[in-house]
Amino acid sequence: MPGSGWDQSGIRPGYEIMQQEIRPLVAVDIIEQLHRQFAILSGGRGKDGAPIITFPEFAGFSDIPDEDFLNVVTYLTSIPSLEAASIGFIIIIDRRRDKWSAVKASLTRIAGAFPGNLQLVFVLRPSRFIQRTIADIGIKLYRDDFKMKVPIIMLNSVSDLHGYIDKSQLTRELGGTLEYGHSQWIHHRTAIENFAMTVKTTAQMLQSFGTDLAETELPNDVQCTEELLSAHTDHHSKLKDELKLAVKQGATLLTCIREPVTRSANSKLSPDELENVATVERLLAQLDETEKAFDQFWTKHHLKLEQCLQLRHFEHDFREVKLALDNLMEGQAGFADIGDSVTRVEHLLREQKHLEEKGQVKKAQSLALHGEQLIQNNHYAVDSIRPKCVELRRICDDFTNETKKKYDILGKSLELHKQLDKASQWCEAGIYLLASQAVDKCQSQEGAETALVEIEKFLVTAKEHQLSNPKEILQKLEDVQEMFDKRQVSLKKLAAKQTRPVQPVAPHPESSPKRASPKITRPAGPLINGNALRLDSGPYRRSNTTENREALPCVGYASEMDNPSLVHLIPAALQNKKDILFGNLPEIYEFHNRIFLKEIENCIENPELLARCFLKRKEDLQIYEKYCQNKPRSEALWRQCGDSIFFQECQRKLDHKLSLDAYLLKPVQRITKYQLLLKEMLKCSKNSEGTAELEEALATMLDIIKSVNDSMHQIAITGYEGDVGELGKLLMQGSFNVWTDHKKGHNKVKDLARFKPMQRHLFLYTKMLLFCKKREENTDGHEKTASYSFKNSLKMSTVGITENVKGDNKKFEIWYNGREEVYIIQASSVELKNTWISEIRKVLTGQLEACRGRTQSKGPLRTSQSNVPLKEQSVIGQTSLPKTLSSLVLRVSEDDSHLPLSTVQLSFIVKPAEGQSEGKNCVLNAVPTLPTAFSQVVAWVKALITILKAGSKCLVLWF
Repeated sequence: MPGSGWDQSGIRPGYEIMQQEIRPLVAVDIIEQLHRQFAILSGGRGKDGAPIITFPEFAGFSDIPDEDFLNVVTYLTSIPSLEAASIGFIIIIDRRRDKWSAVKASLTRIAGAFPGNLQLVFVLRPSRFIQRTIADIGIKLYRDDFKMKVPIIMLNSVSDLHGYIDKSQLTRELGGTLEYGHSQWIHHRTAIENFAMTVKTTAQMLQSFGTDLAETELPNDVQCTEELLSAHTDHHSKLKDELKLAVKQGATLLTCIREPVTRSANSKLSPDELENVATVERLLAQLDETEKAFDQFWTKHHLKLEQCLQLRHFEHDFREVKLALDNLMEGQAGFADIGDSVTRVEHLLREQKHLEEKGQVKKAQSLALHGEQLIQNNHYAVDSIRPKCVELRRICDDFTNETKKKYDILGKSLELHKQLDKASQWCEAGIYLLASQAVDKCQSQEGAETALVEIEKFLVTAKEHQLSNPKEILQKLEDVQEMFDKRQVSLKKLAAKQTRPVQPVAPHPESSPKRASPKITRPAGPLINGNALRLDSGPYRRSNTTENREALPCVGYASEMDNPSLVHLIPAALQNKKDILFGNLPEIYEFHNRIFLKEIENCIENPELLARCFLKRKEDLQIYEKYCQNKPRSEALWRQCGDSIFFQECQRKLDHKLSLDAYLLKPVQRITKYQLLLKEMLKCSKNSEGTAELEEALATMLDIIKSVNDSMHQIAITGYEGDVGELGKLLMQGSFNVWTDHKKGHNKVKDLARFKPMQRHLFLYTKMLLFCKKREENTDGHEKTASYSFKNSLKMSTVGITENVKGDNKKFEIWYNGREEVYIIQASSVELKNTWISEIRKVLTGQLEACRGRTQSKGPLRTSQSNVPLKEQSVIGQTSLPKTLSSLVLRVSEDDSHLPLSTVQLSFIVKPAEGQSEGKNCVLNAVPTLPTAFSQVVAWVKALITILKAGSKCLVLWF
């Protein structure tokens, strides 16, 4: 199991019983021959421990086929341990009831076919007098003919045998006390070998399952992760059941072998039975070791799957909460009403309260807390979870701050309207009082005094209904005006707000995101689309000047690495690796500080000149590619040394709140932000002076980003023996489903059906198309690192393409050598397919133009039948192919010194008619025989002969 340690802790090849390759015979293979019992291994041993093989009396011994005899003897000699077998075997031949001829035949067979090391041969001679006499004479006469290097001892009876071998090691047939049952012996042997095969099969299943687990790619959604976790858990349970059955089988077998001992305390196991017990115990120990290793690996894999499921749930909840908060923030930013009455303001406060309840702030804070708990629990995707937690905290803070501001504004508005209502009520009451005082009643002294008292009383209440300070009303009005001004600025900013991508690192605490409030002024410089686009404020200038400030912390760390007082704190793994950690960051800093920043600042008054800066410095901006290519090495070094005391001391000394890795990521983020700046400027400059240059600058920056991205993939190619740098410019790269179809040559088969595609990552160069297999490996619990194993390549000078494959508009074909081998490629979308086809066309067209250029420089070709004038070459690129053709290939023989038309071969593909799945592949070997329907092609062929003189043997044209 790659990278898991499973090979080392799983099945070990040291167990002899598992190495069935060196024991080609098992009991099941020769079960019939063993049951005939013409040779047995009783388990008895000689005085020095030599195994005893007995050849009991067997009437048809001479009729046994040589193969059967050899198989049985070979199997019996393979059972004892290597130590016992090295002592040598003792052979006992019992021929007491037989003749001398049987004795002679037995000795002859054993001498010629016994595979083991012999020590002694005992022969119980025939018991009848005549046969015994013949045997005595025969053994003397033929002893040398047997060619045995060991003694042959002729015995008259079993009593003589007891003088050489103890009775306890002999069976009852030989006058001994050793218990031996042949059927039981065969049963034990087959059971032991079956158990050994079960152990081996179980171990292989565990290892295969472990390999599948190690190579499994983690899903990207909750449902697939749950299904994968369930499937793996079920498979694991089944394998555990298989393990339990195997252990149970071994324990039962062990009990059966030990049964004589358990049944009778006086019984003892023979040496062979003791070896059987040791073998079964060894297999059981092996099963236990295998199970422990598998359980350890499964625990890690199961934990990773559970963590993956936690991550997918976290990501799903993060997207939902962020979308809800972003929508509410936009709605709140567009809600500028502060009310025109007390009732209206109170209604707005209720709506604001309802909006706050819908904000899911508590859910976002809870989700951020959950993410931090995952990080504390050593989740493998820490680098993915931490930025999302930071983003959630930031969004919550923004939403809370905006809500608080809204409450403050509405609170002031409510207080103002209440004060105005009170003043209005007092005025209305005064008017009513004045209107209710009749003039005629005031003509008398008493009536006038009464009216005056009423007025004085009313004037006393003015203190209750008026503000203590008249300036407070003006202040309130100014406050309201400020509210409107702030809201106006906020709305104007919202209208011109940039799209800010989610950053993969935590924002700088001392510069947390705030809404800018640009001043609205009259245009002082050139107008773009009627609006003044200035770089002296807002995000435009910051986007270009922040680069240098963000690089300064890294410069501080780099200088500290040369500080003699801190040298002793630098880890050994970091010694002399400053260039790996920082890459070419100093070069980037110098370029921005000395050149790019100054040029940008010169465009503050003339923003339409900004695009020229990017176009002028497009080659210099390629330095980011080198930095990004080094970034994986820098991250690996940081993971190794990031927790060292040296960096902690540098961070404290430089008073940085973020660690160094956050600043090392800034250049990667910065190169992607330039195109966002240009896009925002382009929105403000539709159909105006400088628009074309902005579009060109935007395209340039997108090309640089694509080049950086492609180069990151290119350096991950493995297994390609040539130099990738010699393949030309990398134009495209991406993953596809690929089918192959071999129609000629030694591969005259179709690849395992068109139903099962291969997953391939394609790299399109100007000279070559590479097919690779994408592999992803985890590095110490961090993000996966992709690599691309080289599988195949096609020279672009020999290929052709078919744009459309019937039945799927996302498929196209790449083929060569007259469609001998066809690659059917399925893109993920129609747009991606069209982009690839367009790039391949450009490559093939470029090859055609190159051939044309070489041909025109050499002059017209002279042939034996006709000369093609140069003016006919102008037909190329103007005459289109007939609508019935999808491609055309022209081939010329190896000898291009003389090119009669008969050697020219024209291959083309006729588009499929309605109802047909494939087009027709046609080959025309003589141009004069072309049908009249292809008269336009004839002119092409004549012109192409001249082009082929330049050296191209196969040319594919596309229109």
